[in-house]
Amino acid sequence: MPARTPGSNASTSPSPIPMCSAAAGNRGGYGRPPKNTKPTAKPFTASPWGCFAAAARRFTWPSASSVKAATNNVECSCAASTRSRSGKASMTEERRLRSSQSEILAYRGGWMGVSAVPGAGKTYTLSRLAADILLRGDIAPDQEILIVTLVNSAVDNFAARIADFLKEARVLPGMGYTVRTLHGLAHDIVRQRPEAVGLAEDFSIIDESESARILEDVAAAWMRSNLHLLTPYLSPDLSDRKLDDVCRNNLPRLVQDIGLQTIRYAKDRELSPEALRLELDTLPMPLPLAEMGCALYADYQQALRYRGAVDFDDLIRLALLALRLDNALVERLRHQWPYILEDEAQDSSRLQEEILRHLAGADGNWVRVGDPNQAIYETFTTASPEYLINFRRTPGVIPRELHESGRSTLSIIRLANHLIEWANQLPPEDFLSGGLAYPLIRPTLPDDPRPNPPDRPDRIFLHTQALQPAEELRMVAKSIARWLQDPENQGRTVAVLSSSNNRGFEMVDELRRQGVAVVDSLLNSTQATRAAASALSDLLNWLAEPDSPALLSKAYQAWRKREDLSKDEKAWVARVARQLQTIRRVEDFLAPQPGSGWPEESLAREAPDLYAELTHFRDLLQRWQAAATLPPDQLTLTLAQDLFTEPSDLAVAHKLSSLIRQSAAIHPDWRIKQFSAEVSVIARNERRFIGFSEEDTRFDPDRYPGKVVVATIHKAKGLEWDRVYLLAANNYDFPSNEYDPYIAEWWYLRDRLNLEAEALAQLKAALSKDEYDFYQEGEASRQNRREYVRERLRLLFVGITRARRELVITWNTGRNGDLTAARAFRELIEFWNQTHG
Repeated sequence: MPARTPGSNASTSPSPIPMCSAAAGNRGGYGRPPKNTKPTAKPFTASPWGCFAAAARRFTWPSASSVKAATNNVECSCAASTRSRSGKASMTEERRLRSSQSEILAYRGGWMGVSAVPGAGKTYTLSRLAADILLRGDIAPDQEILIVTLVNSAVDNFAARIADFLKEARVLPGMGYTVRTLHGLAHDIVRQRPEAVGLAEDFSIIDESESARILEDVAAAWMRSNLHLLTPYLSPDLSDRKLDDVCRNNLPRLVQDIGLQTIRYAKDRELSPEALRLELDTLPMPLPLAEMGCALYADYQQALRYRGAVDFDDLIRLALLALRLDNALVERLRHQWPYILEDEAQDSSRLQEEILRHLAGADGNWVRVGDPNQAIYETFTTASPEYLINFRRTPGVIPRELHESGRSTLSIIRLANHLIEWANQLPPEDFLSGGLAYPLIRPTLPDDPRPNPPDRPDRIFLHTQALQPAEELRMVAKSIARWLQDPENQGRTVAVLSSSNNRGFEMVDELRRQGVAVVDSLLNSTQATRAAASALSDLLNWLAEPDSPALLSKAYQAWRKREDLSKDEKAWVARVARQLQTIRRVEDFLAPQPGSGWPEESLAREAPDLYAELTHFRDLLQRWQAAATLPPDQLTLTLAQDLFTEPSDLAVAHKLSSLIRQSAAIHPDWRIKQFSAEVSVIARNERRFIGFSEEDTRFDPDRYPGKVVVATIHKAKGLEWDRVYLLAANNYDFPSNEYDPYIAEWWYLRDRLNLEAEALAQLKAALSKDEYDFYQEGEASRQNRREYVRERLRLLFVGITRARRELVITWNTGRNGDLTAARAFRELIEFWNQTHG
């Protein structure tokens, strides 16, 4: 595929020097003056470096020889893009490129698709490619390389690595490149022309937690009128008591999940609720689950319109619509970003791919890098590894592979490779068939500067014994304690990985019982954490608006809330809270004066217990108001002393105070209201607590020698440890057969139906133009089992490839004692026994 040439001919023009000393975060600017041409397209106005073009004209261009020397400097350097096994970035270590990396770095333009393996250095190679493009002078002064990645944590990582390469070449970093998440990129595009896609200039974006709250309300409203529509899907064996319990506790979440899947699918297909309604109205017979999804979608979008907001899925959809409607915008952005480098392409969705396709153009420069074997989000998003796989097969696309990896020992690589080979040798009808794709992982050559660790087959432990869940936790915790005490392991890292947060929490509790130092920051916040944050948030909310009786009442409830309150005590708290809500002027209650309206004397006579409680609470309120003059982090700790007695809650408060201190340093103009909002975000679980997690600050396992990191396999993706424990390798966490238990098939539904899958199947049938493509109940549930099985096989593969030197895999029989070892795990055991006796 021919490449669109940015600026002028890169082979004859000198390479660039820094254009402007004002670096702009994760953006950069290196280029050369276009030869015989002037840029005519307007730069992307979202870029903060508008001074760039003028600044560029104030510098002289270097000689070709000086640029060649700078480029050669990078060619022989591994600059900070490589991290030593100790976790330190080496700025002087020289590195010979691996053959697969050299092929990719030889890229000069067009479309290229790269399939990588774990530990092959995707981020290193893509960052190095971006730096090489800049140093060759392949972009003009008013252009940028666009690097697109999946999550926020990768944005800073890419920006830092590119900056390190440029520093090594003695070139000022900070301009000439921009690193964005796909959602951040979509937001930038929509902000260019909000009116073109039907949005107001001041539109807002709701996050996933706010979206979930809206959907919860929408689902509750739907259930009040339509609960009978779900009755035919319930198991006929449910007793009346069980039926009532299911309707109250289980169905609301199920309805939300069906709504979420419908909304995501419809937006990925660019269908509005109205368009979907028209399609359903043309059907000769109703599809009840599709009807339900459409109703939920319509109410959900109405709630968004009421708020003047869009969600993340809308951002993607509207960004693509903006590009389709505005050719001038497309041309401007194509000039702005003549090179697009995409990371984690295996997790791209149809619309995300289309956005980048529009930005690149048929003659543009687009590099996609990903590992289809690490596509572990497919069953609960619209992402699919097939988009990358098909892209690499497209005529004109340059296919490349990053297949050399120095991360793991040969024994660990052999286990991972055996899973790939086994999955591809199974018959097509097998659920696991094709769940993993080639290429195999290749170890590095002996003279590689970052070779594989020395092989120790004796450090591979595939535990064959059936364990009860509690036994598994105890055994692993004792093993870790012994391992950490061994002097040989001083300075090395260890992790326990599970497929669920709940199992991770149980592992953390067991490790702490045995006195093992734990890092649990990659796990989601627990309910206890959110409850503690919520209580602090309620107090801060009142301090921000002390004249609000409603907030005063909530502050009281937060102060008195405990899990062990009796029924009478709960009634008492509710009574006092109602009394506080009746206060007309809070200041009269806080500082009562004769005739102020607060019945101080009558309340003392008629309800002495209530009066005593309110007086005690008022004393605390006055104390808290006096503390409001303290720095916000100290205020948080003061409130915590009056709120909490449990050490775990006080620990949460200390971490929250650290978060608030960081926020205060970044936002010196913030007041209590803003800090309260920050704590509320954690209380609502809208994002992971920075005080608990370093996901947004480039979590580095090598910072925690002597401690054990506990995480889900999903959160461990992209990370590595010297020793890794994989828990619960049973046929529930990693199913393989049609009749294994499946998480999404609820016990209260008949015929093992997965109603989320069935709803999507009804939706697809309604939208299909093929007269033979009709809905058949149960087929979608079966197909979803197959997709889920393949994804869990990839999840097991990801877990195994997190290990550098040592690997331990265990399994348990589950809560009811009826689970078996996962089929893939049994295959690994058999393979290991055959090859190692």
